[in-house]
Amino acid sequence: MDLLLTVVVPVYAVERYLHQCLDSIRAGLTEEENDQVEVIAVDDASPDSCGALLDDYAARHGGPRVLHLAANVGLGQARNAGLAETRGRYVWFVDSDDWLPEGSVRAVLERLRATEPDVLVVDHLRVYQDGSSRPDDSSPLLRGAPTLDRLLGVQHTAWNRIMRREFLAGHDLRFPPGWYEDVAFSNPVLIAADRIDALNRVCYHYRIGRTGAITATPSARHFEVFEQYERLHESLDRLGAGPVVRTRIFSLMISHLLVVAGNEGRVHPSRRRAFFRRIAELYRQHRPDGYLPPSGLPGMRHRLVALNSYTAYAALRAGYRLAGAARRRSPEPVPAASAQSAATPQPVSAAHPG
Repeated sequence: MDLLLTVVVPVYAVERYLHQCLDSIRAGLTEEENDQVEVIAVDDASPDSCGALLDDYAARHGGPRVLHLAANVGLGQARNAGLAETRGRYVWFVDSDDWLPEGSVRAVLERLRATEPDVLVVDHLRVYQDGSSRPDDSSPLLRGAPTLDRLLGVQHTAWNRIMRREFLAGHDLRFPPGWYEDVAFSNPVLIAADRIDALNRVCYHYRIGRTGAITATPSARHFEVFEQYERLHESLDRLGAGPVVRTRIFSLMISHLLVVAGNEGRVHPSRRRAFFRRIAELYRQHRPDGYLPPSGLPGMRHRLVALNSYTAYAALRAGYRLAGAARRRSPEPVPAASAQSAATPQPVSAAHPG
């Protein structure tokens, strides 16, 4: 049986979520489908009981293959360690605090066989700690033709794209060290691909707000995102990216960096000015000729970066946050029909007595 897919799961300090993740990968697969999939779990010297949990799970379920790293190397390098051991034609990186909705692997296998792409991009849901969920803002981009311009706008993560293993090896596409490793990996993967495809189906549940997650950890290490964007631009040079792609990447880069800058859970207020200055430096260094900022509030922020005007940016950010807080405090208006219903006694249904 052709081993079509390897799922690589880097594991670090996620003992609460690990079983859900591993169970979800093979959920609902037939015996034939199961034979086409291998799972490699990489214990990145996890400080909790994840290593033992992986060994116990593998013993009871006949897998995954478990790699125990001697020292913690970080998410990107743990993925690389798993990638080096893969045998499937395609590889899918699944983070161990997330999980796959049932039927996802089957849908991916079917699409890979049908279209044989270099890269397949899939949709996801953002799942919050209270159990609520919503689509990502970029999800509508998966509904149209799977062009490079559209798919560059999809959230730039490793886990929403399934990649042909020989394609990655042929272009020497690996994860760099440091935080925000997906920045320097996910877009070059799309740019280098000859055949890209998109599956307009939710195949991934992305957990938001987990304690200990990088995106919820205030740290000076968030400044590493600038190194990753420099690596990305080196890849653009190496891959011969044209002006249209460079302009698209530039706009997405500035928008992403402004999101990081404004996130209270990442950049401490005492470091926000310095972070903004670094965005402005990157703006001046990589601004494409003739670049026009987007419209509306995002464009206003881009223009303030171009002017290196932190004072104006901080005032705009403060005003926007105050307005948002006021909206959240204001009670929702009661529609006229609802208000009338609340004030007027209603007859009790005979079929459903009160």
